[in-house]
Amino acid sequence: MKKLICTCYNGSPVQGNELMIDFGDFTDEPKKIAYKVEITEVKDLNGDGAVDLSDVQYLLKNDKNVCSILRTGDFRDPECIALLKQADIVVTNPPFSLFREYIGQLMKYEKKFLIVGHQNSITYREVFPLIKENKVWLGYGFKGGAAHFYSPYEDTATAGDHKKDMIRVSGVNWFTNLEIPKRNEDLDLVCHYSPNEYPTYHNYDAINVNKTSDIPYDYEGIIGVPITFLDKYNPEQFEIIWRGGDIEWAEKECSFYTPPSKEDADKFKKQDKTWRIQNPYLIDGQGNAKVVYQRIFIRNKNLKSYDDN
Repeated sequence: MKKLICTCYNGSPVQGNELMIDFGDFTDEPKKIAYKVEITEVKDLNGDGAVDLSDVQYLLKNDKNVCSILRTGDFRDPECIALLKQADIVVTNPPFSLFREYIGQLMKYEKKFLIVGHQNSITYREVFPLIKENKVWLGYGFKGGAAHFYSPYEDTATAGDHKKDMIRVSGVNWFTNLEIPKRNEDLDLVCHYSPNEYPTYHNYDAINVNKTSDIPYDYEGIIGVPITFLDKYNPEQFEIIWRGGDIEWAEKECSFYTPPSKEDADKFKKQDKTWRIQNPYLIDGQGNAKVVYQRIFIRNKNLKSYDDN
């Protein structure tokens, strides 16, 4: 690596948690100042025989050319865009509320990246097409699908793996366009298709699969899988059709979508306020609609017969 560029934005509540930085005259609230750090080389500056974070801290305190103040630190600021243009690879945790805009900026400037985002970002109208077109994919995940972030706020998560001065956030993924080995690894499919085990949706001609590991190896039609499937997605093994829940796509483009009658729609809506005509759902033994969580429609490219297994 020839250069490392780090930035923070004005008012960041966690800025300075790892390295305390002295800005000289800015002694009022130094943690709240937007700045950039540019490092091209780190040596054993403190003479302890190792090169580590303490040498970075020494460098920041003693080399005035390494650290400088930014106007806002906002990734949309022309000053930060100029820094982005210098980068070959971007690694960061953008604000989840601005994830759409941030990944759009990275695509616009054709940058390689590894960024943190919430699992639900997969279904965003601005993000899902990038995944379908194999322009973006999921990286290696966080243990248990949860990440810990430095935060001044109280950690209210009910899970037990708390960490000091950090909050636990579930459903977090790495999003990337860097080539990684798992993207070329086939998912080992061991389940045989049977109509009893894999019911068809009432509004889509596709079978429902609740777990990625339960995808049948011998079903040639369309399959609805949880969004967590993308963690195992290999574009050579599967084709992504689209995602369930997109009403515009369902009504205008989807050839295997059949909307319910008005009578059924009124009935299902009374039964479950979360029910929507575009979301995949099943019918139980009593004729009631059973809504499933977000689904992605896929097709298996590499079918195997029962005899092959």
